[in-house]
Amino acid sequence: MSSQQNMGAVRWLIMAVALLWLGCGSAAVPKNLKAAQDAYDAATQGPPAELAPAQLDTADQALAAATAAFQRGEDKIVVDDLVYIAERRTALAVSAANKEAAMREAQSASKEYGSLQEARYQSAEASLRDTQDKLKEQKRKAAEQARRDQERLDAAAKQGAAQVARVKAKLAAEKQARAKAEQRAAAAMASLAEIAKVKEEKRGVVITMSGAVLFATGKHKLLPIATSKLADVAKALKDQGFKKIIVEGHTDSRGAPAENEALSLRRAQEVRTTLIAEGIPASKIQAVGHGSRRPITENDTAEGRANNRRVEIVVTPN
Repeated sequence: MSSQQNMGAVRWLIMAVALLWLGCGSAAVPKNLKAAQDAYDAATQGPPAELAPAQLDTADQALAAATAAFQRGEDKIVVDDLVYIAERRTALAVSAANKEAAMREAQSASKEYGSLQEARYQSAEASLRDTQDKLKEQKRKAAEQARRDQERLDAAAKQGAAQVARVKAKLAAEKQARAKAEQRAAAAMASLAEIAKVKEEKRGVVITMSGAVLFATGKHKLLPIATSKLADVAKALKDQGFKKIIVEGHTDSRGAPAENEALSLRRAQEVRTTLIAEGIPASKIQAVGHGSRRPITENDTAEGRANNRRVEIVVTPN
């Protein structure tokens, strides 16, 4: 049995003992954690054990971290994130092993190829002369065809001046339409910048609105002024155009994490509902709540907490 298999067996033995100690009322091992363990065990019995041991060890460490988090009773989201990392690292180990196997096969094939080169060279010499003769004939025919094609092109050019003009006019109109669309998008962005913080990130255009402007403390119903501001946001989004929108709710760290997450989700859903009422297609907008898990600054000052209480509208442009 390999070292990776030994560590996997030990880890599941520890988990079983821990669950027995905690009592029959303890939560069962999550399906995704069990699936991650099974995937890792399968990898240890396959090519990765020999061809990608370093990557497999990294996957083992990630799986150990996920198992430990579950045993400690960490939040399900935290455990799920760690399980996902373990799954991806196991997949990377399998991929690396497959790549190494393919490389070895390629090297073997290269050697075989070399032994065939000499025989092929002799055959190629014979066919080369025949090919050269055929190429000469093909060039002659191609030259003749090119001459006939040029004659047809010349005739078409004389008859198609009006068509060319129509195409140019169409292209000019399309260019003008694009310029107007770009102007509308720029104006929309400028309008957004007047009512919220706007910045471009890898995930898209992020529109950040202070929770104090949108909601009363601890509430998820929109303030009267918030409805007006969100109407302006919706208009700007429609003018700019987009593929999809994700509304993310965030809180500061005060209060229980579960309550913060629930509040942030309700606030995000409230904003989503308002944007839909203002004409944003429901199929293109999603609401999620992150609670206090994604602060943008420290939570130990009133200003920092105020900045962390926010709603972010993440826009994927067209």
